[in-house]
Amino acid sequence: MKRGDPHLYRDCRQRGAVVDLSGRTQLILTGPDRVRYLNGQVTSDVRKLRPGQTQMACVTTAKGKLCADICITAQEDALLVDAEPGLRESLLVRLERYIVADDVTIEDATDGQTLLHYIGPATPPASGIRQMAASRRFGRDGCDLRLPRKDFAAAQESLLAGQIVLDDTLAELLRIEAGIPRWGCELDENTLPPEAGLDSTHIDYHKGCYIGQEVISRLRSVGHVNRQLTGFLAGSAAAALEPGTPLFAAGADTPPIGLLTSTGYSFTFEMPIALGYLKRGSPAGGLVARPTDAIGAPVVVTVRQLPFVS
Repeated sequence: MKRGDPHLYRDCRQRGAVVDLSGRTQLILTGPDRVRYLNGQVTSDVRKLRPGQTQMACVTTAKGKLCADICITAQEDALLVDAEPGLRESLLVRLERYIVADDVTIEDATDGQTLLHYIGPATPPASGIRQMAASRRFGRDGCDLRLPRKDFAAAQESLLAGQIVLDDTLAELLRIEAGIPRWGCELDENTLPPEAGLDSTHIDYHKGCYIGQEVISRLRSVGHVNRQLTGFLAGSAAAALEPGTPLFAAGADTPPIGLLTSTGYSFTFEMPIALGYLKRGSPAGGLVARPTDAIGAPVVVTVRQLPFVS
């Protein structure tokens, strides 16, 4: 479990920061049918987007399970979609599969475009305002700035001047503290969006049909899922929490009732924290993270409401 720079962390909380997200999968949808087409593929209502606005969404299977969690950005003549790097091939294939008579083209722009995210109150210089889109990626208001990679090298100094640039460790800590699930950690092809709390940020229950809508609407009417994304706080600052560690009820010789998925050291709590899943009906206290390899020591953890830091 890596620890970031506490001084940089505190400066970021006060002044904002910049995160380079250029490694994310980046697709561009063009054509007169782009809004109608994408609206039939995702859980959010793309018709509500205006140029310069962003929207989080899920791409799901007919059974309501995740294919991807994405961010959609509207431009005057295009829709931009970005997602985790590991989804580059599968997301493109999934979206292209359902283009039949639609006048829409999907271009993979991953290799040709940079994506900087400014976490508020940090903002791009005046020269980048026209390309800016408001977004909320780390539990805080911010904005995205996209540039062709060929132009980024020349503009890099001015774009980052006076800014706090976060490394991967601190960016990951901010994500965990905000309770935001990530593909490959909390999210995969077996995840139902409500399990990860994506129903509050990625799903519009009042929009028209999309692939997987019937199942997701049924989950809402049932009122619960069998597991839920949860925050956990270690009982000791010296404790070691690692992803993949099962959770057990203290003193109970029973099967695991949860699993840690992402871990970090919070400078706010001065304690290790984690995201993970907990089975419905499990106790909120007296939980133990117990490594299965018998090498690491068991760690007492308590449930914390997400987000850890608002």
